[in-house]
Amino acid sequence: MDNSITKERLYQIYRNYPDVVTLQQLCEMLGGIADSTARKLLRGDHIEHFVIMGTYYIPKKYVIDYVLSPHYLEFRKKLKAKLPLNLLKGGGKK
Repeated sequence: MDNSITKERLYQIYRNYPDVVTLQQLCEMLGGIADSTARKLLRGDHIEHFVIMGTYYIPKKYVIDYVLSPHYLEFRKKLKAKLPLNLLKGGGKK
């Protein structure tokens, strides 16, 4: 990923999401990945999360940490769904 991407920029991109997101919201935040792919990331402990009564809860901070991680840098190369580059490079609507 581009080194110019910062936590602050990702917080801006994800500003409309709550502080703790659901599995479905995580899929959206990561560019529309499949539910099964998101579950693999969570079960592989790549994204910190909580499970309460069988439901995943993921603090937005941990999603942002993951997007900035080396694992995501490699993993996104394999994904069909990706974060739009115009958002990451500062383009798109604010």
